[in-house]
Amino acid sequence: MPATSPCGPCSQGTRPWRVALCGTRARLHGDDTSAQFARFVTVGVISSLVYFSVFLLLRPFGTLPANVIGAVVSTVLANELHRRLTFHAGRRIGWWTAQWEGGGLAAVGLVATTIALAVLEPVVSDAWWAQVLLIAAVTGAVGTMRFVFLRLWVFSGHERRGAPRPEPEPA
Repeated sequence: MPATSPCGPCSQGTRPWRVALCGTRARLHGDDTSAQFARFVTVGVISSLVYFSVFLLLRPFGTLPANVIGAVVSTVLANELHRRLTFHAGRRIGWWTAQWEGGGLAAVGLVATTIALAVLEPVVSDAWWAQVLLIAAVTGAVGTMRFVFLRLWVFSGHERRGAPRPEPEPA
């Protein structure tokens, strides 16, 4: 949706709350850095909730396997949401490219959280809340760097690679 098109409530009047609602909606749908960052954070919260759910569910099998599986599941989800929603790159960047390049960046986060869990295991012990807080802190720091790289490299509008190949027609 273009940032200049009015939404339904705005076309019905000029009450201040309607103008604020439509202005915010138009800003959040834009392609400027602040709108992309707001969507990035939203996707990050969603994928983090998925990650923490998988981590806590699989924690009885060990914190490291739970971390790896949670990271893989949440990364695939986040990469697809970033491709389609955060950076509006669904037509420019194919699914596999987004997973490969975005996943490579997420691997840095996986390595960082795995090292943090291993090194700080004696400190956090079996306290699930301390493990989750530790992972959240490391993930937040890595997430900021990830936004910059996703914006400037993976989902940039620059023509650094050809257009995605069209899907084959079903037989």
